[in-house]
Amino acid sequence: MTYKIRLHIEKLPENMYLATSDDVQGLIAQGRSIVETMDIARDVARKLLEAHAEVSGLERIGDGEAFDMPLVLEI
Repeated sequence: MTYKIRLHIEKLPENMYLATSDDVQGLIAQGRSIVETMDIARDVARKLLEAHAEVSGLERIGDGEAFDMPLVLEI
């Protein structure tokens, strides 16, 4: 199954990034870059979702559907 999960990413004073999500309870990830933080968040979300027998409140993405997703570029 594929799910669309909204992440909230903020830059910390230590030049680190912190990701949390209201969609997946307990998701917290920290990395040195936005990309690293998103990769860690993906792994954490996968493990949390696998640990829950029943997932509710997340938007499932099916084959052939389109959706909007923000892309943040740092230049």
